[in-house]
Amino acid sequence: MIGTNALLGVLLVSLGMVLTPGPNMMYLVSRSITQGRRAGVISLAGVAVGFLAYLTAANLGLSVVFVAVPPLYLAVKLAGAAYLLRLAWQALRPGGVSAFAPRELAPDSPRRLFTMGLLTNLLNPKIAVLYLSLIPQFIDVRAGHVLLQGFLLGGAQIGVSLAVNLLIVCAAGTIAAFLGRRPGWLRAQRYLMGTVLGGLAVKLATENAPAVV
Repeated sequence: MIGTNALLGVLLVSLGMVLTPGPNMMYLVSRSITQGRRAGVISLAGVAVGFLAYLTAANLGLSVVFVAVPPLYLAVKLAGAAYLLRLAWQALRPGGVSAFAPRELAPDSPRRLFTMGLLTNLLNPKIAVLYLSLIPQFIDVRAGHVLLQGFLLGGAQIGVSLAVNLLIVCAAGTIAAFLGRRPGWLRAQRYLMGTVLGGLAVKLATENAPAVV
């Protein structure tokens, strides 16, 4: 039903997405280091539900609401941009710390970990736009079962994202220990991550609402 080229195309794009630093990675790393791998996995479950929510909305045509109601898209994207700016400021401010720097934080309950992972993903409307613009390019209408193709291809994207993020969660402590022995690297990582997040926030805030193609 799904061609090999279509599946490989989605997998490659998905891999490029998940390897780009963003709020999901920042939140998962910080929680995995401060509260352990179990907390990171619970947070990742929330991220996964966020992906499923946007995938379902996109396949059912609900994400077109972002196009039909520009104020709604604007509100969500500004909320997402504000969240990214907050993360960037935490990294770049004087006395700021890297996501990989061990520090004392009050432990969150499993429910809060899950909720924060979910909100971190839902506050990025570009995920819905991604499904709306990317997945249809790989669907073969001649093969039929268009809705099923959409869910299967979206599921492939989610699978790649979860697999890579799970590796990040499991390796966060090791990476933190490696960087902790190299203060210069830790500082450089903090500035790089803060700059990237700040750039993403500005880009998200200044983008126009997407058009349906």
